[in-house]
Amino acid sequence: MRDTTKHKGLRNQLASVLEAKGISSDTVLGAIKKIPRHLFMDSGFEAHAYQDKPFPIAADQTISQPYTVAFQTEVLEVKPGDKILEIGTGSGYQTAVLLELGATVFTIERQHELFKKTSLFLPKIGYKPKRFVFGDGYKGLPKEAPFDKIIVTAGAPELPKALLGQLKVGGKLLVPIGDGAQVMTLFIRKSPVEFEKHELGDFRFVPMLREKN
Repeated sequence: MRDTTKHKGLRNQLASVLEAKGISSDTVLGAIKKIPRHLFMDSGFEAHAYQDKPFPIAADQTISQPYTVAFQTEVLEVKPGDKILEIGTGSGYQTAVLLELGATVFTIERQHELFKKTSLFLPKIGYKPKRFVFGDGYKGLPKEAPFDKIIVTAGAPELPKALLGQLKVGGKLLVPIGDGAQVMTLFIRKSPVEFEKHELGDFRFVPMLREKN
């Protein structure tokens, strides 16, 4: 698993592209510059790794567009020590960004092929979530709740309401909602019963899968 000076230069270029698109967080851009995204993809597709676009991975899933990863991370205002639930581990790239920013990450993946692959891969390159879980993201992780932040990295046809109940007061849930194109939606828990909602524009994710009965 090689990470060369050329790769680092390409990451710096990618960070500049993201900054030009409006990403302003120095810590988020710093994570983009540090994490070897090419290692999250098959070696034959390395040329695509530092382009600002999504790319297919195993199990008919994608590694998210770097802008989308940076945007979601910036919106959540991730701080060292934040307890974060990630719904949709996928390739593990978003997981690595959260860990690079000092978060304690609990991550759930529905596709068993990806769960096995990513749970072995991430520790090999130095990124160790608190828990890897194979399971249904719609249910969250009630036994580990409450969380400071919850990030959903797949398109939910409707709001997974169980996740709202797993937020701390003051916590944030960021989830793309809708069929086809989704609206990135931020929920902030203002009290045990009150939530503030913000819609942050259209995005496109692979569908969020429910557990099969």
